[in-house]
This record gives sequence, structure tokens and C-alpha cells, in this order.
Amino acid sequence: MAGRTAVAPVQRTPVRRPDGALLRWFVSYGSFAVPQAAAPIAFSLIALPLTGDAASGAAMMLAMTIAQVLGAVPITRLGRRFSPIPFLRVLIGLRTLALIGIAVLAGLHAPFALVVAGAALAGLVNGAAYGNLRAVLNHLVPAGRLPRALGVAATLNEVTFVASPVLAAVLGSYSPQAAAWAMVVLGMGPMVLLPRIATATAPGPEHRRTRLRLSPMIVLWLVCGGASAAAIAAIEIGAVSMAVSFGLPAAWGVLFPVAICASSIVGGIWVSVHNRMPRRRTVLAWLAVTALGVAAVGFGNSVAATVIGALLVGAVLAPLATYYSLVLDQLVAPEHRAEVFAQLRTANALGIITSSALLSLVTLQVTFTVVMALMTAVMVVAGLVFTTGWVRARRRRLAREAAESRAHGAADSPPALR
Repeated sequence: MAGRTAVAPVQRTPVRRPDGALLRWFVSYGSFAVPQAAAPIAFSLIALPLTGDAASGAAMMLAMTIAQVLGAVPITRLGRRFSPIPFLRVLIGLRTLALIGIAVLAGLHAPFALVVAGAALAGLVNGAAYGNLRAVLNHLVPAGRLPRALGVAATLNEVTFVASPVLAAVLGSYSPQAAAWAMVVLGMGPMVLLPRIATATAPGPEHRRTRLRLSPMIVLWLVCGGASAAAIAAIEIGAVSMAVSFGLPAAWGVLFPVAICASSIVGGIWVSVHNRMPRRRTVLAWLAVTALGVAAVGFGNSVAATVIGALLVGAVLAPLATYYSLVLDQLVAPEHRAEVFAQLRTANALGIITSSALLSLVTLQVTFTVVMALMTAVMVVAGLVFTTGWVRARRRRLAREAAESRAHGAADSPPALR
């Protein structure tokens, strides 16, 4: 396990203006997240006239998320026999049809169960589509520019998650269907914007028959990704409850997610400028900052402490997400990249489901205690793995130096007397 921890550092490269294909990928990546980012608001607005309770929108979100978890790996494996760009367009097309179905059903005041089914169909392809979309990036940029590209992508993702709920709320104030149609139009971006890439071809038959082996190192970073997602979700989903607990109007709950998004945009910009694989101790520090931020949010007992905690968690969100993507990229063969990125998306969804379930079953303090314990656990395990890898590498280096020293000594010594 520890033998796989030595990830080759990415060298600094001069800043280059992105070409047209990469720009189209960036726009596709940003628009891909619109339905998921706008769904909490849009689904609540759709559910209100159908059920009389805006909280019913949570059932649509739950259906979408569970379907994403169930469909990610099987659909990704199915797509390995096809070229990634056409297959990705098909997946986005299927999601678009499901979103159109939601908008039409809501306009017809159809039974709510049918609308929930539409949300599940829209989520079914999300994980596989994300895995293929991320894997395509490797065909557009060399390894030396990958951290910068992922940093830009993380920044665009946060901008999407800030702007999409606002857009859904504004359009939904006129008509819930308007918010749903906005998800349709913007969410289909990758289907029409993705460039053709000559190198992005289907794996050969000998590669299609292989299966991704989840090594301990891959599992570690998937779990870390899920833990980070749980930390973010606990703050964002519990934001309204926290605002009310401080005696503030419920609308003030938006303050904490906005703090996360604002600092995460800054973190994404830092990753883009830095353009390097971080050192292991830096990754451990980021995990520690996340745990500290969760502790400040859960146990700060003041608005200021909660905002500071949210800023801390958001500041390392993009750097950690970029590292998870980079390290998983290097731990798997090229033909398995789409699947491992789909599993990373699944791990994130499971983290969100965990925090959602905790917040619905126990108190805020218990939720944040569990999430903080989870972050601490993954930090300790990652620290042990890094330390074990460093010790083994040092022992190999010392043994090699000792062998070279003995070889030089034997070469310099006079021949033995017969």
C-alpha cells in the first residue's frame, strides 16, 4: 500500500494561453454542473405546487443522488467499448431528455411520483458522464499543465454552484417551469460544445476486458473525497438550521455556503497559479484545515466562528479536489480513468448522503462531531501511509548508497595478495 504513495511531482511549466478545444472543455465542464447546482432550488419550486410543500423537493434530490450512485460504475463500464466523446454526448442527451420530462410533467401537474422518477433518470447518468468528461481532459493537456487546468475547472465549478441557485430562484419566481427549462438549456452544454479529439478513442479489446482493481491507495483517496464532500454538505445543508440557532432569520443561512464558495474560488485560482502536485505534508495540512473548519462551524457558538470555519473549509476545497483527481489519475491505467473518476463522484455523493442523513436524524452538534471524526480519521490514515512510504523510500536510498559505497571501496582497494 505504501509503496504506491510516491507520486511523481509535476514540473512547473510556463503559462500558456489555452487553445480553443480546451476552452470548449472548460465551458462544458462549467455547464455540466448546472443541473446539480440548481436542482435544490428548482426542485423545491417544482414540488411546491404539486405537493403543497417545498420540502418535497428533497425527495427529488435524494432520488437523483441515489440513482447517480447506482448508475455510475455500470454505465461507465458499458461505455468503455465506445469512443468517450460520442458516448458522453449520448449521456448528456439522456439527462437532457429526463430534465425535459421533469419540466413537462411539472407543467401538466402530473403525479409527483412521476416527477421524482424523472429526477432519478436525470441522475442515473451523472456519475458516468462526469467520469468521461474528466478523463477527456487528459487528451487536451499534458501532465505538466494538468494541475492548472484542474484548478481552472474547480474555480468554474464553484462559480456555477454560486450562480445556478440564484438563477433558478430568479426564474422560479416567475414560473417553476422556467427554472426547469433553464436547467435543460444550460445543462446540455457539453453535448454541443465538446470538441472532437482524435486521440480520444475507445480502448482496444485487450484493455476493455480488464477491470479496475481498487488498490488500498485508490480506496484511501476515494474515502478522503467522500469525507471532504461530507464536510461541505454538513455546512451547506445545515446552514439554515445554524442561522436559526443563532437567532437570525432563516434567509441568513445563505451566508455560510456563500463563505465556502467565495474562499473555494480563491483556492481554485491558487491551484491554477501554483500548477504543481502538492507535497504530502501540504495535503495533510489541508485535511487538518478541513477538520479544524468543521470544528469551528460545529462548536464555535458564534456567527463569526462559523463563518471563519466555513472559509477554512472552502479555502482547501479546490486544492484537495484537484489533488484527489491528480493522484487517482496517476494510480490507474488510461483505460480506467473514466471509471475511477466516476467512483470519485460516487464517493462525493455518498459523503453528501451521509451528512444529509445525519442532519435529518440527529442534532447539528452530533453531525459535526461525526464529520470531524471522519476527517480526523482520514488525515491520520493518510499520514501513516505517507510516513510509511517515506521510511521505505529512505531505507532503499540508504541501502543503495551503502551498496555504491562498497562497490567504490572494492574498486579503489589494492588487489589481494595471492
